[in-house]
Amino acid sequence: MKLKGKVAVITGAGSGIGRALAVELAKKGVTGLALSDVDEAGLAETAELASAAGARVHTQRLDVADRAAFLAYAEAVAAEFGVVNVVINNAGISATGNFEDLTFERFDRVMNIDFGGVLNGSKAFLPHLIASGDGHLVNISSLFGLLSNPGQSPYNAAKFAVRGLTESLRQEMLISDHNVEVTCVHPGGIKTNIAKNADTGGTEAGRKQTELFEKLFLHVSPESAAKEIIKGIEKKKGRVLIGIDAKSLDALVRLSGSSYQRVQATIAGLVVPGMK
Repeated sequence: MKLKGKVAVITGAGSGIGRALAVELAKKGVTGLALSDVDEAGLAETAELASAAGARVHTQRLDVADRAAFLAYAEAVAAEFGVVNVVINNAGISATGNFEDLTFERFDRVMNIDFGGVLNGSKAFLPHLIASGDGHLVNISSLFGLLSNPGQSPYNAAKFAVRGLTESLRQEMLISDHNVEVTCVHPGGIKTNIAKNADTGGTEAGRKQTELFEKLFLHVSPESAAKEIIKGIEKKKGRVLIGIDAKSLDALVRLSGSSYQRVQATIAGLVVPGMK
């Protein structure tokens, strides 16, 4: 896919991978960028960087869990640019804590944003991607959409759901006559604010879990992740794995099946605070 001259939509564009994607796409010659986030200050900073790189930028505060707002946003973006070629559903949050201690409210919040946001974005923008005649939908899952991690059941559930939705939709687009590509992205440990901003439930164990996760696993820069995602778009890949951790653990799961769960549980029980 040639990105020069295209119009792209990115949710969660106020920081991290979303910001890096906006800047890299602008450098690639994307002429229109529709950027959204709940962080208006961060969104304004991203818009300034993308504009400086040459793109025409449209920004809007958007809660991706708000379905009505997302549907209206899609219509507004299409009206603003006249066409939508690329949509990247990137917005997400995390929550830590043992399942037995999690409230329904904390679980639902992650599901509504991480999966519901992807569902809303895919549904709202698919007609516009089809109408473009050259569309590409990108949904950001996670390493934890390939395997599960104890202490993060809401995040695991949401990211597996993103994977299931995206792979199903990709098959439907392959069957159809629509010229729409679909990609599911599985980043490993990316140096973003998702761990720092995680919902820890206000517990000391939750705080220590996020600190440990950040220290041990968040090593890949958002800029490197963005370049890998864009390369996947250009090559029309169905799946993009980012980072040696995502690639190696994906291979482990393929080779070991469910046996990985015992290994992971043993390690987590020994080193992760609050697991026992």
